[in-house]
Amino acid sequence: MLIHGSCHCGNIAFELDWRSDPDEIPARVCGCTFCTKHGGVWTSSPAGSLRVTFRDRSQVRDYAFGTRTAKFHVCCECGVVPVVTSEIEGRVYAVVNTNSFDDLDRSMLRRSPASFDGEDAGSRLARRTRNWISDVLLSDGDH
Repeated sequence: MLIHGSCHCGNIAFELDWRSDPDEIPARVCGCTFCTKHGGVWTSSPAGSLRVTFRDRSQVRDYAFGTRTAKFHVCCECGVVPVVTSEIEGRVYAVVNTNSFDDLDRSMLRRSPASFDGEDAGSRLARRTRNWISDVLLSDGDH
């Protein structure tokens, strides 16, 4: 299944190849203050691939907080955060915000609460290497 998404203005766009046709898509509703304020509902397909294009990289800010092991890519034009990346041992891993999907039947989303409070950095990075998308390409230019 190929899923397209973007921020509201289209400056940050992505194509997620789920590499299967799932009956449902898990959607983790993060309870941290940043995700709550930005509507972060995250998903990933560890076997899938993700292609992210930044139309104008100068209009994207990478925000990191807490353990500073993840970059929330915030569009400066519209304020949407469609993608989060984490570099672990030289490899980029990512999750995408289901609220930024452009072409998915929303009834496929299976929301569940997620809390990572108290998780140490080592455990957090290990969880990401298991659960996040590991085939990630970030590029600048038109999409």
